[in-house]
Formats: sequence, C-alpha cells, structure tokens
Amino acid sequence: MNRRKQILPHLFLLPYILIILYPLYFVLTTSFKESSQIRLDPWGLPKSFNLEHYQNVLTSNTIGIYFFNSLLVTTVATVAGLILALMIAYAVSRMRFPHLNKLVYGVLLFSLLIPPVSLLIPLYILIKDMNLYNTYWALIIPYTAFGIPISVFIIAAFLKSVPRELEEAGVIDGLTVYGLLFRIVLPLTTPTLVTVFILNFLGHWNEYIFASLLLASQELRTLPVAVKFFMDKFNFNYGAVCASVVLSAAPVIIVYAILQRKIIEGVAAGSLKG
Repeated sequence: MNRRKQILPHLFLLPYILIILYPLYFVLTTSFKESSQIRLDPWGLPKSFNLEHYQNVLTSNTIGIYFFNSLLVTTVATVAGLILALMIAYAVSRMRFPHLNKLVYGVLLFSLLIPPVSLLIPLYILIKDMNLYNTYWALIIPYTAFGIPISVFIIAAFLKSVPRELEEAGVIDGLTVYGLLFRIVLPLTTPTLVTVFILNFLGHWNEYIFASLLLASQELRTLPVAVKFFMDKFNFNYGAVCASVVLSAAPVIIVYAILQRKIIEGVAAGSLKG
C-alpha cells in the first residue's frame, strides 16, 4: 500500500515531465538534422548526427561577441546585485531601525508580486531619458534591481539563524559595521550567497525581452537575442536556430546540473531557518 502511494504521485507527474522535456528533445534533435530532413520529417530522430549547423554557428564572426556580451552583462549584474542584497539583508535582519526594517522588508517582498515585464514601458522611457539606451548599462541596472528582492529574502532568512554572539564578539574586538559584515557575516553566508549567485546568473543569462528592447546595435546583442537573427526575410534556418539555442542554453544547463544540490540546499536553508 505504501509503495502504491509512492508510485501514484510519480505517475501524475510523468505527463508533466514529458511536456516539459519535449521542446528540449525537439530542439536538440533538429540541430543535428540535415535541412532536407527538417522539412520532410520534423518530428523524427535525425538519420545521422550532422554537425553542419553547429559549424555554421560557431564559425560565425559574431557568436563570440554575443557570448562575451551575455557573460559581461550577466556577471556584472549578478555580482552587483549580490553585494547590494547582502548589505540590505544584513541591515533589515540585524540592525534595529524603528519601523524602518519592516517597511523596507515589506516593500521588497511586495515587489516580488510585480512582474518585471509590467515595468517595460516606464523602464524604457527612463533608460532613454538617462541616455543609457543601447549601452551595457541599459541591461546591467535593471537586471541588478530585479534580482535584489528575492536575493534579500533568501539571505535575510538565513541570517536570522546566525548567532548574534559572534557579532558581539566582533564589536568587542573593535570591528566596525563593515568589518562585521565582511569578516564575520560574509564567510558564514557563503553557501547561501553561492545559491543566490547561481539563481540570478541563470535568470539574467536567459533574459530576452529587455535585451531585445533596450539594445539596438548588433555589437551589443546578447545570446538569447542573437538567436532570432538566424532568419532573414526569405529563409528561416531552423537547424542553425536550434543549434544556437543549444549552445546558448548549454552553459546554464551544465552549471545547474553540477550545482543543483547546492541550489536546493541553499534555498531550503534560506527559507526554513529563522
């Protein structure tokens, strides 16, 4: 009876898993097919593993630029957001400001209910007015801001489990607020910070809407945006598009596959402790 109870939930989840995995299967198999087979047999397995589409993508003069743009924007935004989130989380969870702590924390939690896409128009106007349109900062600043609320939530929840006696000992030794933050709190929260870094990195790397709207020049395009430029007005190269999608998604899939246990443990620690 217990075994049946364990099997039934998996049976219900199986169709959902298949629906989620099918687009990945379709993109991966299409990237290895010849162009003629893509048109004649789009749903079947490739007759032979043809690497022509990958060669076309990798030999493109711009693929390296797109990869660098994605890496630069994603890394800067993730690191900046992590530093700011750590400072904010430390302030709202460890320092005592009458009514201000709850207000700041409440505003950050409320901001999680607002979809970033709903801010697209005002953000576009703001970026244009600040003369940041079509620059790296047009993505770095929004990415940093949008990653702060969830980061603060996870880090602050974990900080509530850190004994205050450690900080009191640091104060006795003459540490300032920044000394307490970077010499005591930072080492203790490293596992949680790694989790937050990975989650934000994955989200920023895959972002498409803001990158397509706030960047105009080809030299600044990120990988997700560059995928759509494998078509022209007369032809849509499905094989090249699928190959570029695989190459774009491969880094984040590999990172997640290797570090998924740390991600789950960090989220659990940040949500259950305190």
